[in-house]
Amino acid sequence: MPGAADDIETGSIRANGVRFHYIAMGTGPLLLCLHGFPDHAHTFRHQLKHFSAAGYRVVAPFMRGYAPTTSSEGATFYVADLAHDVVELVKSLGAGRATLLGHDWGAHAAYGAAVLAPEMFDRIVTLAVPYGPGLREAFVTSPEQQRRSWYVFFFQSRLAEAALAYDDHALVERLWRDWSPGWTPSPDDMKTIRTAFASPGVTSAALDYYRCALGTAADAGQHAELQRRIGIEPIRVPCLYLHGEQDGCIGYAVASRMAELFPNGLDRRLLPGVGHFLHLERPDDVNGIIAAYLARA
Repeated sequence: MPGAADDIETGSIRANGVRFHYIAMGTGPLLLCLHGFPDHAHTFRHQLKHFSAAGYRVVAPFMRGYAPTTSSEGATFYVADLAHDVVELVKSLGAGRATLLGHDWGAHAAYGAAVLAPEMFDRIVTLAVPYGPGLREAFVTSPEQQRRSWYVFFFQSRLAEAALAYDDHALVERLWRDWSPGWTPSPDDMKTIRTAFASPGVTSAALDYYRCALGTAADAGQHAELQRRIGIEPIRVPCLYLHGEQDGCIGYAVASRMAELFPNGLDRRLLPGVGHFLHLERPDDVNGIIAAYLARA
């Protein structure tokens, strides 16, 4: 049964064969907030409060594999899987259309959903991870991005699960600090995220996102055709993209060619003095930029 704490509801719903748990606030048009790695739905709390007050029904699901959401044995974690999750979540939540707000892997999920069913989305807002071939190309050509992305390559290794779990998932906090230099995440955020990663199956699922991304996991199966389109095909849904100037995970240069892939409009912003977790580091600024963008729509 859904409950409430500080007006934040909790609940669960079935979509695309997965029982998704979520937090939510407000009533009105649906704003679906999609988290990334290593993260969970509660780090969208500032957006839940701000945009529910602005007249949205704001829902932040725990993504597939992230407790308390689970994944079935043999599940895959391709962007195409995430895209179907998003589309089916919107339908299961009783909305014909939605606006998407995605951070990190949640940005990938938003892009994939917009390729799969562009007619379902009014706008997408993405944070920290750009769309297109730029990141994969940078893995080959850019020593700077190769250095930032060491963990992506390490996660293909059989040692990765033990390393990620070691010392109460200390690597999770290290990544947060490396990716958002000069900003200290709250002890409560770190405690709840470490607890989430200690739940059975979460570490393996989180690694499988990266193994699917570089093709070292199982084949994309029934979604292989969609998987090939994502990252290459133009997105016909207007997009606001925000990137932190001090992001230690992905360099802004990777986003340089995004505009050509958004024929119906891309508003791209670089935020000075902020890192990868920009929606937590400067929530008032980020919420204000997003609110102004949605108001123009």
